[in-house]
Amino acid sequence: MTLKQQERQSVQHLIEQARNRKGKKIIEKCVPVLLFLAATISVLTTFGIVFTLIFETVEFFTRVSITDYLFGKEWLPFSGKEPLYGVLPLILGTLKVTSIAILVAVPFGLGAAIYLSEYASEGVRKVVKPILEVLAGVPTIVYGFFALSFITPLLQVIIPNLKIFNAISPGIVVGVMILPMITSMSEDAMSSVPRSIREGALGLGATKFEVAVKVVLPAALSGIVASVVLGISRAIGETMIVSLAGGSTPKFDFGFTDSIQTMTAYIVQVTTGDAGYGTTIYYSIYAVGFTLFIFTLTMNLLATYISKRFREEY
Repeated sequence: MTLKQQERQSVQHLIEQARNRKGKKIIEKCVPVLLFLAATISVLTTFGIVFTLIFETVEFFTRVSITDYLFGKEWLPFSGKEPLYGVLPLILGTLKVTSIAILVAVPFGLGAAIYLSEYASEGVRKVVKPILEVLAGVPTIVYGFFALSFITPLLQVIIPNLKIFNAISPGIVVGVMILPMITSMSEDAMSSVPRSIREGALGLGATKFEVAVKVVLPAALSGIVASVVLGISRAIGETMIVSLAGGSTPKFDFGFTDSIQTMTAYIVQVTTGDAGYGTTIYYSIYAVGFTLFIFTLTMNLLATYISKRFREEY
């Protein structure tokens, strides 16, 4: 190869490098713009949802007293004589289902997390954890039919006076639904505790169970509590399970065996065509939705606060 050919090839190589650098610079300039647009759309969508809720809720409170709404104990929006819009029965129905769900999910979720983090081998963990997380991918309407057609008949054998629509059955199934969330997040928090802390406790004579309960669990408490709070938030916002298995009878009582109605179930009932556009009943779904939004927002903020306030850094 002559000297001129070598010089020509080197010049061509330099030209190609310059072109590649120009292409990379264009991509590097475009990517931040695209990411900024994606973030802006997400923020604007959130603000749009919140403003819609607020605007329609204000319209509802021009027709119904906010005092009657917050403290009323009867929810009868379809009453022909005098509709009543006391939201307490819907809130109580939601809390019934949520409380049962937490009673199911927290013990089993923490137990599974402790096993996966402290006792299971790496091979078992790789098999069991994905199987648990499959539960999170099951459609909620399937959970609802499972609660109605399997859990309720099973419970009626144990509790003879249990109605076909009740608070116990959907509560149990909602607990099963949020179980993977609590297990996965709690296991991640416990696995982040340094190995040296475990070995130090074992070296001092603690048993494996004592290490798990008295050392690892307190060290990972912020992540565990955050997972429980997020699980509560998820249970409060559940729709299809409580709509199918809970019923549509808002009651202000503390019984668990009769039909109930949650906030989400009422929204489903109205949006299926039971109310015309512009009516008070139509605007009531926004008021209930805003109430639900306040509940879930409070739970999420609480989870964030707990996670930051009690986080242990190693």
